Amino acid sequence: MKLITAIIQEDKLDMVREALIEAEITRITVSRVSGHGQQRENEIYRGKKIVPNLIPKTRIDIAVNDEFVEIAVNTIIKAAKSPGGGQVGDGKIFIRPLEDCIRIRTEERGGNAI
Repeated sequence: MKLITAIIQEDKLDMVREALIEAEITRITVSRVSGHGQQRENEIYRGKKIVPNLIPKTRIDIAVNDEFVEIAVNTIIKAAKSPGGGQVGDGKIFIRPLEDCIRIRTEERGGNAI
């Protein structure tokens, strides 16, 4: 089991969500977050270094069984990437091992709970 976390541009959420549904991945968690990466360098304004503002982004968390990891990752990349080969600020995907998952209602554990 893996936990996939994707940080994407806000306006790409609907496209990513629809693409995931087509790939039969329907259980996702979405959060509004903010941060900055490479899309803005430190700027000098009137001789002072300016720290870049935080940029609104969308965070998607998906718990998947191992056989769905590549499907989910490739689907997110295709839907979130800007036309023309992508651009700075398209986002990042993190994949972490998921030790356990428990469905509270039925107390199922592991891959069955996902």
